[in-house]
Amino acid sequence: MEIRKLSAINRQSFIDEMTNQELDLLVVGGGITGAGIALDAATRGLKIGLVEKHDFAWGTSSRSTKLIHGGLRYLKQFEVALVREVGMERAVVHRNARHIVLPEKMLLPIVEGGSLGQTMSSIGLWVYDLLAGVENEERRRMMGKEETEQTEPMLRKDILNGGGLYYEYRTDDARLTIENMKSAVQHGANCVNYTEVVDYVYENDKVIGAIVKDHLKDETFTIKAKKIVNAAGPWVDTLREKDKDGIQKKRLHLTKGVHLVFPYEKLPIKQAVYFDVPEDGRMIFAIPREGITYVGTTDTNYKGEIGRPTTTQADVDYTLSAINKMFPEVNLHSADVVSTWAGLRPLIHEDGKSPSELSRKDEIFQSSTGLLSIAGGKLTGYRKMAERIVDLVVKQLQSENSTYSNLKSCLTKNMRLSGGEFETQEAVETFITKRAGEVKQIYVAPIYVRHLVHKYGTNTDIIIEKAFELYKDISNPEERIHFAELWYSIHNEMSTNLCDYLIRRTGRLYFQRQTLGDLYPKLADMMAELLNWDESKKLREMAKFKAEYDEVLDFSTQKKMV
Repeated sequence: MEIRKLSAINRQSFIDEMTNQELDLLVVGGGITGAGIALDAATRGLKIGLVEKHDFAWGTSSRSTKLIHGGLRYLKQFEVALVREVGMERAVVHRNARHIVLPEKMLLPIVEGGSLGQTMSSIGLWVYDLLAGVENEERRRMMGKEETEQTEPMLRKDILNGGGLYYEYRTDDARLTIENMKSAVQHGANCVNYTEVVDYVYENDKVIGAIVKDHLKDETFTIKAKKIVNAAGPWVDTLREKDKDGIQKKRLHLTKGVHLVFPYEKLPIKQAVYFDVPEDGRMIFAIPREGITYVGTTDTNYKGEIGRPTTTQADVDYTLSAINKMFPEVNLHSADVVSTWAGLRPLIHEDGKSPSELSRKDEIFQSSTGLLSIAGGKLTGYRKMAERIVDLVVKQLQSENSTYSNLKSCLTKNMRLSGGEFETQEAVETFITKRAGEVKQIYVAPIYVRHLVHKYGTNTDIIIEKAFELYKDISNPEERIHFAELWYSIHNEMSTNLCDYLIRRTGRLYFQRQTLGDLYPKLADMMAELLNWDESKKLREMAKFKAEYDEVLDFSTQKKMV
């Protein structure tokens, strides 16, 4: 039986399937929460559709700190249950996607005037490991001042008292989203990007469907579903406002987080560092990754356009000040920034609390019309969020119709995601080594294989195969891989334009921006050929990407939607 693919070529057939039947569940929102819900529900045997008004992972799910972590700082807020749940989930998400969820050694410097002293840091990290069920080899290790200086020589020494080493997991949030989405499609879900819910359909004051606009074809259609889950992240309240019931009681509180990217040689830390910002008591991360180091995040109230959070000069100044105070040797300036990203946290509002004090717990809202909405939460806890709301959907379906009595319980805890068929981290390294040897035949450097595997896992084989089959006549080995990767992304990940591919499927705008100036016009030519664009369409898509390319380094406050 042929495996179903999340292909841009199959996009219309997915829409046709959703409109030609009544779904059990329609998920609105193609971020990590929506993707997790689609996978959970599909594997239980439900007929699933998912619509996303932009691209998959377009919002918060491509703009986080890109860590699968338990939230050490939430212990200070006595969010013990939250820390335990997401701490335990770290291991689950890592096990199911070892190619994109990688162990990351983290240094916590203990400094004078910091949020935690030596004793409290030691106790906090011990409790953190205990709650998360951390394996012995990854448990925290406390260090004195001298050893901490040796571990990270660039730390500010006059205020340093010691440090703690512990483990988190680094990921690519958008890649994690797309691997969930691909897995959901393989299990029967129909997932489509650029399809916006513009209204709901009711019967006897109960929501029974949605009117959806396809932004790529400028067409409108109706999807009928027994249950609708609103998992639209920062847009959750926007979709609740469209419902007859409106917003009842609790509402969202949006906060903005900004990250700055530097060439690694500008901030050459030996491992990730999680450090204090003395002025406001926040803590931020500095994380080395594939030739760059990125730093974040800010946490400020946000009242602007939901679809366009951007990095301002104030964001840059705040982050630069924090870096330069903790690492005084680097003396970074705005001109050293090579890329940025800004995202919104869809938190649950609590009167009188600052952004950093708001809980990261998720909540489910139930409308009298039957609309279900889920908001809050952390990237790390996406699978449990999905499990909770699908449990509720199943319970409601079973109470309404006996034909749902035999639905399965949640299966995702032990389910490898697309590309994640590795039993150990050593197996990932073995796979990389073997494939690196194979691509020498087409003169591709081994580092490109590592980059591919940490995006696509075992699906790297398809890309290498296409590089041999379709692009062997291209003289430049790097371009050969770039074109094969783009081919894969169109046919397996529903990339419909340059921004989909260069921002959310590969992260190149954030992590390799300096390489894109000459490359993206060539990729546009290839996309035009594969997706049948005419010249004017190609030029429009190039202009859209160029606007994104410029905006990540535009720190002015007045910006417009592309």
